[in-house]
Amino acid sequence: MSKIKVTQVKSGIKKPQNQKRTLEALGLHKIGQVVEHESTPSILGMVNKVKHLVSTEEA
Repeated sequence: MSKIKVTQVKSGIKKPQNQKRTLEALGLHKIGQVVEHESTPSILGMVNKVKHLVSTEEA
């Protein structure tokens, strides 16, 4: 499978609890932090849920 890099670009403060938990499940804690994940449907769904808080690119 291909990999994607997910970068947090906005804060999770004042966002709904489910979006905060999604960021945490992706392994993101700080703005500017980058994590790499396999491009599975579950990961892509999580990224889609917080797409306004993160940026993605192919790894």
